[in-house]
Amino acid sequence: QVQLVESGGGLVQPGGSLRLSCAASGSGLSINTMTWYRQAPGKQRELVATITSGGSTNYVDSVKGRFAISRGNAKNTVDLQMNSLKPEDTAVYYCNADGYYNYDRMRFVSWGQGTQVTVSS
Repeated sequence: QVQLVESGGGLVQPGGSLRLSCAASGSGLSINTMTWYRQAPGKQRELVATITSGGSTNYVDSVKGRFAISRGNAKNTVDLQMNSLKPEDTAVYYCNADGYYNYDRMRFVSWGQGTQVTVSS
C-alpha cells in the first residue's frame, strides 16, 4: 500500500512563502504523476499543480507565476514552493500520486492526509 505524507504547512502572512513536501512510501513503485490539490472551507477540492515523471508541469491559473512544483531530491517525493501567498490560498493542501506497482503493473492512486495552509495577517 502506498502512503503519502505531507509536511510544511502552517500560518504565514500575505506575501510570504511556504514550501510543502510530500513523500510516497512503499517499494516497487513507479509514479507517473504527482499532484497537489487544495480544498478551502465550503469549496470543492481543486487541482493546484501537477508534475509528470518526465518533468512536465501544469498549474491552475490562480497560482501561475507564484507556485512551483518540483520533484524532490529523494525518490518519489514532490515539493510545492508557494510564494507571494494570498489569503485566498488558505486551504488544506493534499498530495496525490498516480502510478503502478512494478511487479504486476496494477495501478494505484493515493492521497495524503492533508496539511493546513493559512494565509493571514
